[in-house]
Amino acid sequence: MLVALLAACTTPDPNTQLPGGVFDPNEETNRRIHAFNLGVDRALFRPTSVGFAKVVPDPMQDSISYFADNLKMPGHFVNAVLQWDWKTAGQATARFLINSTVGFAGLADPATEFGLPAVDTGFGETLHVWGFPAGAYVELPFFGPSTERDTIGIGVDLFLNPWSYLSLPSPYNRYSLYSEILSRVSDRGRYSATVDSILYGSADSYAQARLIYLQNRRFELEGAGSDSYVDPYEDPFADASLDPYEDPYAE
Repeated sequence: MLVALLAACTTPDPNTQLPGGVFDPNEETNRRIHAFNLGVDRALFRPTSVGFAKVVPDPMQDSISYFADNLKMPGHFVNAVLQWDWKTAGQATARFLINSTVGFAGLADPATEFGLPAVDTGFGETLHVWGFPAGAYVELPFFGPSTERDTIGIGVDLFLNPWSYLSLPSPYNRYSLYSEILSRVSDRGRYSATVDSILYGSADSYAQARLIYLQNRRFELEGAGSDSYVDPYEDPFADASLDPYEDPYAE
């Protein structure tokens, strides 16, 4: 099944790429999903997140994020092993053990104070390490920007999460899901000004979100040798004379 899905990842044709190496053959469908996501954000996610950020103190929001991140460490460990990245696997293990004990079940982050760097990987990155192409750009309902490769990664990560295989009574069996939702709500509220500038302050929020996601993702996976980082505070479509469908960063 996984092999079939990977085979479905399309390879960019130079004739179908937009300036800057953007491969978006399904732009019409993606734009409809983007409009749907904007509607959900405007009506539900944004007001809930902004209210949450105002009501819940910052230290409590930090604890929620720490807890959610800690529960993802076993999954990060599995992906690091699949990537043959033993250093990252060891860091994920150490962070999980330290934060789960000294850090009060993950509600604090003493591992960072001990000098252990943050760990964030997934099966999308594993596929990148294995040499699979990113495929076409995809906008997912509720999740937002992605690629064909990262979309497969999201699905596989659900199965790689060891917590899903534990027979825990309710509500403990849903702690991973609940904490991840609250963490995303917290982040949306905390960085509301930045997100709003992208989604509602630009002439073409779809094109800007697509460009920022793809270039930042390339930077995450390939390092400093990849496309340059895009400042999310800058609106490349602020000039009304610019074509909103043209890549403003292309040389």
